[in-house]
Amino acid sequence: MSKPKKPPLVRLSDLVPNQPAVFFALLAEKTHKTTRDGKAYYTCKFRDARRTLAAAPVWADGPLYEECHAHWQPGQHFKIRGAMIDHERYGAQLEVEQIRPVEERDRGDGFTELDLVERSRTDPEQAFAELEALVAAEVNDPPLRTLVSNILRANAAELKALPASARTYYPFAGGWLEHTLSVARNCVFLADRYAVQFPDLRPPLNRDLVVAGAVLHDIGRLKELDPAPPGAVPKLGVDGELFGHLLLGRDLLRDAARDVPDLHPELLKLLEHLVYTHLKTPEWGSPKLPAIPEVLLVHHADDLDAKFEMYARCLTRDTADGPFTDSDPVLKRALYKGRQV
Repeated sequence: MSKPKKPPLVRLSDLVPNQPAVFFALLAEKTHKTTRDGKAYYTCKFRDARRTLAAAPVWADGPLYEECHAHWQPGQHFKIRGAMIDHERYGAQLEVEQIRPVEERDRGDGFTELDLVERSRTDPEQAFAELEALVAAEVNDPPLRTLVSNILRANAAELKALPASARTYYPFAGGWLEHTLSVARNCVFLADRYAVQFPDLRPPLNRDLVVAGAVLHDIGRLKELDPAPPGAVPKLGVDGELFGHLLLGRDLLRDAARDVPDLHPELLKLLEHLVYTHLKTPEWGSPKLPAIPEVLLVHHADDLDAKFEMYARCLTRDTADGPFTDSDPVLKRALYKGRQV
């Protein structure tokens, strides 16, 4: 009798429905739950750099439960034998047949941690240097420039690894920097454009305020998100749950401003207002409506950059047949990819 054929070694992102395969994956999420009748189980999500898939529930009476309960940790790498199935209710799902932590010998089969972690398109060191250079060149008010530069330097290590958001846009290490640099560059253009278009505005559009606000609009993410292993989904910390990144960002500005005594108090107040209201509407989480025009430029530059990244990620990673993508769980819609121009 012939020996059963060993499944091929493929990437998680290259799995096709109902094809047995062996692949490497990173455990991105692990959550303990119970059914209404008290039966315990875990839900897990595995990922590589281009795809995240939920696994079928790990039930308390199943063979993997004790190992999952005692040893599996988000951020850990695994070698898995299984298949992707199309569940009639939950969609694409992993059926795990065998699983073990990655071992050093797996590098001979091509395992590398970098294949399992979504990364920024820009080098964090270079992006941080470019952001510092932008602040030095475009924020002309010396005390305000000092404030922004102090905050960046004091948090450099964390900012280079910080995602822009936990799940929606730029949700990967270095995402905060990539997003913030893009928003700041666009705001420089917008501030110059609208200052020329509305020369009679009194007081005139404050270009320094726009640029400083663009750089610091999401600085509260530093205090909102708990540190997470590379590739794992970051979660809100206690302060993030209690206050959110808008209030935390305002507080961070206020604390840092104590070290810049010559900063104009009204300019600080307006910068706090910009950070606090840049989401613009209560439906998006803004506690107050913007009361100055500078907020509008940061808001729309922020929203455009976030939305474009979400569209681009959906279109470049979708594997569905036909002219439309699968319905994106973040955008809550399918996108047209069958265009020829």
